[in-house]
Amino acid sequence: QVQVVESGGGLVQAGGSLRLSCTTSGFTFSRAAMAWYRQAPGKARELVASISGPSTNMDYGDSVKGRFTISRDNDKNTVYLQMNSLKFEDAAVYYCNAWLGIGTDYWGQGTQVTVSP
Repeated sequence: QVQVVESGGGLVQAGGSLRLSCTTSGFTFSRAAMAWYRQAPGKARELVASISGPSTNMDYGDSVKGRFTISRDNDKNTVYLQMNSLKFEDAAVYYCNAWLGIGTDYWGQGTQVTVSP
């Protein structure tokens, strides 16, 4: 049974930091491209960051470049998102996605990030 579980969200002041974690099971984690998406109320879900299986390629959305860092630990089947210099507009539900190929991907339930002024 596949599980994708996000954690680490919460309330933080603008300028602060949070580290999200996404722990997975039920598939070969090292073969999965992992990504973080986010969705704010009334907005479409957007890609925040992605990382390839062997961590050779990372990609970031323009709005988070230089502030967020994605990483993964293939021994722990976990992907992380370090978020620094948080802005009010970063507030959203953050979702973890595991992509193993066309038509095969898995989503977590999301974790809420709230940024206070």
